[in-house]
Amino acid sequence: MNESKMNDTAPRKGIFLLPNLLTTGGLFSGFYAIVASMQGRLAGADAVLANEYFINAAIAVFIAMIFDGLDGRVARLTNTQSEFGAQYDSMSDMLSFGVAPALIAYNWGLSSLGKFGWLAAFVFVACAALRLARFNANLGVTDGRFFQGLASPAAAALVAGMVWTGSSYDFNGHQYGYIVGIITIVSGLLMVSNFRYNSFKDINWRDRVSFLAILLVVLTFVVIAYRPAEMLFGIFLIYACSGPITTIRSVRKLKLEHIVGDSDDADFVDDVTDNEADAENNTAEKNTDKPE
Repeated sequence: MNESKMNDTAPRKGIFLLPNLLTTGGLFSGFYAIVASMQGRLAGADAVLANEYFINAAIAVFIAMIFDGLDGRVARLTNTQSEFGAQYDSMSDMLSFGVAPALIAYNWGLSSLGKFGWLAAFVFVACAALRLARFNANLGVTDGRFFQGLASPAAAALVAGMVWTGSSYDFNGHQYGYIVGIITIVSGLLMVSNFRYNSFKDINWRDRVSFLAILLVVLTFVVIAYRPAEMLFGIFLIYACSGPITTIRSVRKLKLEHIVGDSDDADFVDDVTDNEADAENNTAEKNTDKPE
């Protein structure tokens, strides 16, 4: 009987199904995006078929973003977080938001540029790996309100949105190869930068909002549904540009540490203000402790 009790209280081995199932869905979407882009390149002279493959590849990246946003939240809601799930999610992100967007851009507009083309794609992959490693190690900025550098899903959405928009208008990516390469490289470098990007984690989703706010949300969904490629590309392009603007506005003097490298010496205005406020509070507490 004691043995049965010990077996009941012993920790159960295994993997939580639901969050890892969602992670697998994101991994599948990223892999399909790679395959679809390869088929688009092999379509060759059939421009209509090639564009259809590239559109499917770009859409698959956005579907992977949905899975990536769900798996962590579902794990927290169901109390099924695990170290395995965290590592599995990181590997899935590397494929879906690192390798897949780079290969989509390469097959769509970079393969004809020789060394510059594959090096531009490699820069994006390497930066995505460094971004994920830095995020997992919790280095640099720890303020939950901001991301340190452009998040890898947002960078992937920027590249995928570019390909989706171009293919929707029947653009031949190879005719704009250098533009595609520059956007791919810049997207990668933004991931490893120290620019501050709003994480929107401080939004209280349980708070009440006005009827006008709900109406604006509905209209936003309608506009995105009408022109998904252009709208999503525009949204993530604006978001990518918001990081440098936010950083410049939040510092007193722009330094190299604010752009790239170790950010320990970066003196963001709101951080300095918080430190000054803490110092003033500590001084006030000490003064109140003194006998009169």
